[in-house]
Amino acid sequence: MVVATYAIYVSLSLAITIWVGRTLHRNGRVFLVENFSGNGELADSVNHLLLVGFYLVNFGFVTLALEYGVKPTDLVSAVESLSTKVGLAIVVLGAMHFFNMYALTRFRHSKLFHVMDRSEPTAAVSTKA
Repeated sequence: MVVATYAIYVSLSLAITIWVGRTLHRNGRVFLVENFSGNGELADSVNHLLLVGFYLVNFGFVTLALEYGVKPTDLVSAVESLSTKVGLAIVVLGAMHFFNMYALTRFRHSKLFHVMDRSEPTAAVSTKA
């Protein structure tokens, strides 16, 4: 019962993590391009780095959480264990997403961003006269 529960937990958690990561990566580009004043190359780079970090943190969390909690001995405790662990993994995914959004929004309004924004031309601005 324990091994089957762990296999389901890891498979389900990783599948959800990959789906969320791909969705955020695909749909987050527009936000990042806007956040970086039209600099698509910078937005794509940050988007990829965020995806890698997202996967590393969440895969690590899923594997670390595997050992915590009571070991299921019957079907009821297996379902309870799965719901608790998968639910916690989903909450961590959501918390990471909101933290990233908050950090990027704060960066957009920071003095550092405005200094960087003036020093590097964006891809959207033509340099031809």
